[in-house]
Amino acid sequence: MAALDELREAVIDGQLAVAVEQTKRGLEEGIPAQTLFDDGLMAAMRRVGELFEEGEVFVPEMLVASRAMTAALEVLKPELVAEGASTSGRVAIGTVMGDLHDIGKNLVAMMLRGNGFEIDDLGTDVYPERFVQAIRDGAEVVAMSALLTTTMTNMRAVVEAIGEAGLREGVAVVIGGAPITQTFAEEVGADGYARDASSAVRMVEQVLGRVRATNGP
Repeated sequence: MAALDELREAVIDGQLAVAVEQTKRGLEEGIPAQTLFDDGLMAAMRRVGELFEEGEVFVPEMLVASRAMTAALEVLKPELVAEGASTSGRVAIGTVMGDLHDIGKNLVAMMLRGNGFEIDDLGTDVYPERFVQAIRDGAEVVAMSALLTTTMTNMRAVVEAIGEAGLREGVAVVIGGAPITQTFAEEVGADGYARDASSAVRMVEQVLGRVRATNGP
């Protein structure tokens, strides 16, 4: 399908206008919205993640590809809803209390959205109570970001707040950011650590699978 091929290429190349045009063309040609999403947008973002890990593209290229994907997804949303499309899961993502950095968080959110996840973007300077409320509102995964060593310790406060609310068993917690390590993730009680946006998608898929295996879908 030429429309699908051109849609994938447009997203990978970060050509927002072309991605939107090819999405509309695909719908006009009768390609199901779910197919355009799965074999077009998701396939393109998986390829972008592979290229990033191979050192062929970098954060700026990932950002423009993600923006192209997001714009195309806006065209598909009404059709996906009409088709009753399901999501991969619901993720609440935010930069922790005291930290206003959001580039990394935004990139992870866009990559997750491009892989079929419903995203509840809580923004920056997010207090523990807001993460807890997001879980009560249906989030299956909490993804936290921090860029400063002075704020990374606030991740522990979020994990503790989730536990105090009696919600820890039913949700997965993933953390990331420049100063974060696997050792730190284990220390604060997180379920997973991701060093970049591409690995964050895989980590969310893994921890969500474990939560659902334990608690049921």
